[in-house]
Amino acid sequence: QLQASGGGLVQAGDSLRLSCVASGRTFSHYDMAWFRQALGKEREFVADISRSGGSTSVIDSVKGRFTVSRDNAKNTMYLQMISLKPEDTAVYYCAALNRYRISGTRDQRAFDYWGQGTLVTVSS
Repeated sequence: QLQASGGGLVQAGDSLRLSCVASGRTFSHYDMAWFRQALGKEREFVADISRSGGSTSVIDSVKGRFTVSRDNAKNTMYLQMISLKPEDTAVYYCAALNRYRISGTRDQRAFDYWGQGTLVTVSS
């Protein structure tokens, strides 16, 4: 089970940190990712992190502003977001990659477990 939190209403230029807490499974066995879905749009990949945390990637539109990290001792993944823009407004989801999939896969169909989503709203 994944539980995402930390969303809220902020102004452009502000920062937020999202958290995703895992329970019920061995968190460190899974590559993890953040996705987001804006109103009226398809859900898109945002960032991912390998099981150990040693490898991360983000999409170009958030590069330099979003940082993904994890603390396996706390079964938690984070998404630190700075310099937020109105176009970052979306519901953010955390997800766990199927253990037999290649690390770095961004296809949503490869993710077995999903959090419930947390809403981030950035006003201009």
